[in-house]
Amino acid sequence: MRKNITSTSGDTCTSEQRLSAGIIQTGTLTNGLRIISNLVPYVHSITLGVWINAGSREDPGGREGLAHFIEHAVFKGTIRRDYVEIARCIEETGGYIDAWTTKEQTCIYVRCLREHLGLAFDLLADLVCNPVFPPEELEKEKEVVLEEISSVNDTPEELIFEDFDRRSFPGHPLGTAILGTEESVGAITEGDLRNFMREHYVPEKMLITAVGNVDHDELESLASSYLGNLCRATPDAAARNFFDLAGYKPFTATLKKSVSQAQILLGTVIPRDDAHFWGLMVLNTMLSSGMSSTLNLELREKRGLVYQAYSSMAFLDDVTTFNIYAGTDKGKTAKTLETITDLFTGGSLKKPDQAELEAAKSKMLGSLIMGMEKMTRRMSHFAQDIFYNGQHQTPSEKACLIEAVTADDVAVAAEKLGIPALLSTLVYKPSR
Repeated sequence: MRKNITSTSGDTCTSEQRLSAGIIQTGTLTNGLRIISNLVPYVHSITLGVWINAGSREDPGGREGLAHFIEHAVFKGTIRRDYVEIARCIEETGGYIDAWTTKEQTCIYVRCLREHLGLAFDLLADLVCNPVFPPEELEKEKEVVLEEISSVNDTPEELIFEDFDRRSFPGHPLGTAILGTEESVGAITEGDLRNFMREHYVPEKMLITAVGNVDHDELESLASSYLGNLCRATPDAAARNFFDLAGYKPFTATLKKSVSQAQILLGTVIPRDDAHFWGLMVLNTMLSSGMSSTLNLELREKRGLVYQAYSSMAFLDDVTTFNIYAGTDKGKTAKTLETITDLFTGGSLKKPDQAELEAAKSKMLGSLIMGMEKMTRRMSHFAQDIFYNGQHQTPSEKACLIEAVTADDVAVAAEKLGIPALLSTLVYKPSR
């Protein structure tokens, strides 16, 4: 499969040349802080990230949204910079700074020119080590987050996913919204922020990633200078709160909502099983990658039931979640849901077509190669590998794992996801 990939000039490249990740180096400081760099010599920039292995599932009860709010709050001022200087110092060099929070991680990163790496590291270290949390700025930022929550509430496609998680993980932090609620965000105090950072912004839970025109020795030196004195976690630090799958109870619910289009979400939760990771990934690609995907062909092209339908998976520390989303006219809801269900209870996925399987693997390989051209995506892939697998995987290694997936692997993955007794369904039905 890979031998057919050619360069723009028409010359055939070997798989090793196309999938070379450049030079990857790792290191660990004496305080436990891990570092990974990926030298990409043909670019002039560096994407530098500070990752914290803590997200919304670490939020304490009554303070849902805390991990995400910290991601906002550190930008409001440090001992050395106010909120204007934080943005201006890197933007004036042509770079930019951004951040995000997921259920399991927080990332704050800078992209800048090679010569500004020292400034980027200084800024990121300032944010994670020296935030001052001015009270008046925290109150303003709470209003910003409340607007973000309102935006989700006004977007049924996003809201139904949050609702589905809440029902799938009852009483567990995995079921709470990453943004939190109006009440929980309003209750957050400066003490909550500092306690969370004291527990989770510690070297054992942190990772430095740098991708681009970066020198690893320089990166380690900067990490040691700026973050080498970070205090390690306390012996009584709480461990990650794992979800007991006995708590997952499949559900079926139809709710009336002020929407113009019916929203359908079908899915399940299964145990984490690394042996089936790539089979699940290929299955997800077959279902949902592009106009030729199974969901698009079955629901849109053949039957005209939907404008958009897709599947998604989340691979977490303890479980894997799977969902299929579709938006349709309220009069087509039953037929759409029936068609989706038939995909799993029927034989098409239990005996996948070999040509479709190979096409899905080619899509994944193409996406892998094109993703390597985006430095922020490279950075994220390395971090996700380390947090999920404990080590990075080169693109060539991933390509080999993709190519090794068989029709039987996909059938087993479909079998795991398509057990009728484990499938949950949530429908938002237009109320008008």
